Amino acid sequence: MSKVCVINVVGLTPELLPHAPRIASLGPYQGMQPPIPAVTCTVQATLLTGTMPNRHGIVGNGWYHRDSAEIRFWQQSNRLIQGDLLYRDVETAKMFWWFNQHAPVRWGATPKPHYGSDGSKVFDIIDNTECRLVQQLGSFPFFSFWGPNAGLPASEWIAKATAIVLRKNRPQLTLVYLPHLDYDFQRFATPSMERVAEVDRCAGVIIDAAREIDAIPIVVSEYGLVPVRRSVSLNRVLREQGLLSVRNGPFGEMLIPGDCHAFAVADHQVAHIYVNRLSEKERVRALLQRIEGVAHVLDPAEVSLDHPRSGDLIALSDTNAWFNYYYWMDDSNAPDFARTVDIHRKPGYDPNELFITSKARAMFRVAQKKLGFRYRMDVIPLDASLVGGSHGLQNRPDQNPLVIGPDAPGDILQFSNYTRSLLGK
Repeated sequence: MSKVCVINVVGLTPELLPHAPRIASLGPYQGMQPPIPAVTCTVQATLLTGTMPNRHGIVGNGWYHRDSAEIRFWQQSNRLIQGDLLYRDVETAKMFWWFNQHAPVRWGATPKPHYGSDGSKVFDIIDNTECRLVQQLGSFPFFSFWGPNAGLPASEWIAKATAIVLRKNRPQLTLVYLPHLDYDFQRFATPSMERVAEVDRCAGVIIDAAREIDAIPIVVSEYGLVPVRRSVSLNRVLREQGLLSVRNGPFGEMLIPGDCHAFAVADHQVAHIYVNRLSEKERVRALLQRIEGVAHVLDPAEVSLDHPRSGDLIALSDTNAWFNYYYWMDDSNAPDFARTVDIHRKPGYDPNELFITSKARAMFRVAQKKLGFRYRMDVIPLDASLVGGSHGLQNRPDQNPLVIGPDAPGDILQFSNYTRSLLGK
């Protein structure tokens, strides 16, 4: 059986490839059209199953759970994916790909903080690689994996860790996720191409290790990012029409999804619209369709999202717009988590977590922590106009994702079978 190493370079597109010589040297690329939404969790599930989200069930980075009336983002359980997986019966190392927890793989590593009963958090990873990665490389640079300081160190650490796992364990299949391009391409409308060169060097570290064990290196990406100049607040429009339910309290206004007539779960350039009173579905559709920055309001089946987890309607933004999750009408009533990095409590994706209001304020909060005082890291701005790039739609071919490998397919639904064929499965 052959060995294969799949390097997921998030955000890499044909138009960026000239700035990535190590990756480009692997051979010609094939462009792929991603599913909608073209976001990490959905695309990775499609790559792993060869099916669309109406079958594998990962309808976004998060969704509304109707049974518990909760919106949950960034869940990690592999059991959420429905269907046959690429790594079935393959000795696999899964390095920082999503849905890592409880995955049926031989080795794996993924971020996972520890949470104390007093609300404290200690950053760490789950390391099931048998390589003692933290002892060899030092602590995983968690603050560069997401948040205002997100950047190169996370991808460098993951690349070095994967090289260690490749050389020691010699997996049949290695899946590695390099997040680096995602950050500045959301921060800025015109990011520096040096970011592409940096992630190319990280990929080179893995390519060298893969070749040492005679593994075939493949590069794949999930989506392409495009410049945006407008943010759309779907939930504020719904609230103005009396369709949203919130509860005010000591920590700001909290959305009560189960009591809403309709609400939006915003995820980059796509939003699931859940309509608890289905008699109002067409009213909601017409209302949202009139909003500047909304391109389409569709039935889920029109974009292969007809799954029980999906919204009753799907909103797609204009190419130069994206959807924020904001539902409060005045920033003084914003929930306390809005000004923090809190990916699990927010009822939608928040790219503003890549920015900071004040470094001095952040340093003061860190000092409070070190002195043992209660504190809240309230340093995230509420100005959605800061965001320079987004993703989630199907773009023009040179801005869509790609795959590079021997005789690679141009159809994302063929990627799983393609990889298994290289493995000899």
